[in-house]
Amino acid sequence: MATTMERETLPRTGRPSPATPEPEAPAKPANGGRRRTVFLIMGVILLALIGIGVRRWIFGLSHVSTDNAQVDGHIIPILPKVGGFVTDVRVDDNRAVKVGDVLVVLDDRDYKVRLDQAEADLGVALAAVSNRARVGQAEAQVEQAQAMAQKAHADLERLKPLAAQDIVPKQQLDATEAAARGADAALAAAQAALVGADARVAAARAVRDQAALNLSYTRITAPSTGVVSKKNVEVGQLVQAGQPLTTVVPLDDIWVTANLKETETADVAPGDPVDFTVDAYGGLHFCGKVESISPATGAKFSLLPPDNATGNFTKVVQRLPVRIRLCGPQDPKHQLRPGMSVVVTIKTK
Repeated sequence: MATTMERETLPRTGRPSPATPEPEAPAKPANGGRRRTVFLIMGVILLALIGIGVRRWIFGLSHVSTDNAQVDGHIIPILPKVGGFVTDVRVDDNRAVKVGDVLVVLDDRDYKVRLDQAEADLGVALAAVSNRARVGQAEAQVEQAQAMAQKAHADLERLKPLAAQDIVPKQQLDATEAAARGADAALAAAQAALVGADARVAAARAVRDQAALNLSYTRITAPSTGVVSKKNVEVGQLVQAGQPLTTVVPLDDIWVTANLKETETADVAPGDPVDFTVDAYGGLHFCGKVESISPATGAKFSLLPPDNATGNFTKVVQRLPVRIRLCGPQDPKHQLRPGMSVVVTIKTK
């Protein structure tokens, strides 16, 4: 028992103490892998940028591009040649017309009266010419004047040597010379009277033709096939000759004008192929070719061209308009209209 009690009272020094846990080793940071990934991505991006830059550099060696370009075309003004009141307007804005279509009609009553008067005057002149008796009389007067002129000149030639030898007085020679000049004048008058009737007929016919033209001008027609725009005329309006009434824009005859920097035109020549896009039809490419290059910069055609010889000089890169013609006819689904913005790329080599 004592032994048992001693065992119970003795401190339990003989048992080993539980082991103290060792501290965990710190985890290795994952920043190294992330850095390698970032560097790899940056390297790929850098290589892509370098490739894009090299590609653009090579592309720029044989191509010229600009967004300073637009579609151009003819803007034909419709102007009356005679004045009058408008009796009919047969067009409206944005309407397609064909060459010869009547656009505006003017009151033609005054012009019809003038044409009738001119035709009457022409008839009178023709009647005068057709009178054979008068024509025969005029021809006879011409023949008589010719005979008198021939006799006067013959008498003068005979008297000249006699007057030189003082056989006849100088007074007689002067009288003979005067008679010869009078005979020439009479002959000219007779000939003028003979052709005067024909001249009067020609004058009357010219007046009649002008009156007929003025009458035809009262019907104002389209000079070209196209689309009507900017209509500025109404029925009952009094218009004057040369007053703008409307415009016609032929959409089948358009081109592109690209304003290139003067430093970009060295290798551009007529016939170079062109690829261009229009802002209105994003992503759609059109084909063309260089038709011509302007003989002067746009600044020289401005209202107030710069004068570099006065004041301080500041060098500014000038632009040369380049005219580009489409390869074929217009696409009906994607029509180009004057004024549209264009991005042009010209292949120079």
